[in-house]
Amino acid sequence: MSLIRVGTRGSALALAQTTAIANRIATASGSEVSIIPITTHGDTSREPLSTLGGTGVFASALRESLLAGECDVVVHSFKDLPTAEYPGLRIGATPKRADARDVLCARGGFNLTTLPVGARVGTGSPRRKAQLLSLRPDLDVVDIRGNVDTRLSRVAEGDLDAVVLAAAGLSRLALLESVDGEYLELSDWPTAPGQGALAIEVRDERPDRALAGALTAINHSTSQATVMAERFVLARLEAGCAAPIGAMAAIDDGLLFLTATVYSPDGTRSVVSSHAATPDSHSIAHLTDAAQDVSDRVSRDLLAGGAADFAPMKVTS
Repeated sequence: MSLIRVGTRGSALALAQTTAIANRIATASGSEVSIIPITTHGDTSREPLSTLGGTGVFASALRESLLAGECDVVVHSFKDLPTAEYPGLRIGATPKRADARDVLCARGGFNLTTLPVGARVGTGSPRRKAQLLSLRPDLDVVDIRGNVDTRLSRVAEGDLDAVVLAAAGLSRLALLESVDGEYLELSDWPTAPGQGALAIEVRDERPDRALAGALTAINHSTSQATVMAERFVLARLEAGCAAPIGAMAAIDDGLLFLTATVYSPDGTRSVVSSHAATPDSHSIAHLTDAAQDVSDRVSRDLLAGGAADFAPMKVTS
């Protein structure tokens, strides 16, 4: 393959993260690489994410372009990707995951504890809204859309007192140093399943040797396993990527740990579960088995704790 075409959303963040992946594919494959920007429904609609039509609003157009042969791979933010398999496509690689934490970007050096009563905090995420209200029910949580720069500008201009953004996105846009933000630690503030990770999607057909070798080279098995564990919880609950669910998986001392929390939309209730599994080895097959095992136990706990009673989800068998 003399040219590898990489499809992506056209936002500044999507282009930044796709450019980094495209450069790695070019280096690993020795091929020329071209980036193909694609407009998705999620990019053009101004509706709140919670009412925009469920999962896949940022992924469908990319996938259609890939199936149509207009590109050879597409790059997704994993947290925006539906958990259901998409006929004709598969995940070809999961690059090393970036920082999965959220960051509170507030005016005047405020943090989550010191924000004034009634402070206006912007987010388009039902999970972040629930988490904010669970800790600070006195805040005015405002539903917002727009790219990272737009959201930060609303704080700088005084329209909002703070916004909550992903650390990975700020880093990929080289904004972390210019933003005086408070990192929200995963132990207290679990983020969206797959946050900070990218998914490289390809067609089911066997790829060109150069592309196949590049995908193998950029895949990171630890990131692949932890993201799978988190997303298996979403799949088991059929909760969707906009549901108020936070999850954190990690591999430490040979164990795969997973913690997941389901919140009520208003933040007044939550249920949490944590489990660990021991992979037989660090082969991807054994890591996948461990991810499935630990996510099944976590999901059963969440359901037994009443998660389906207060969070919008459809439970699978």
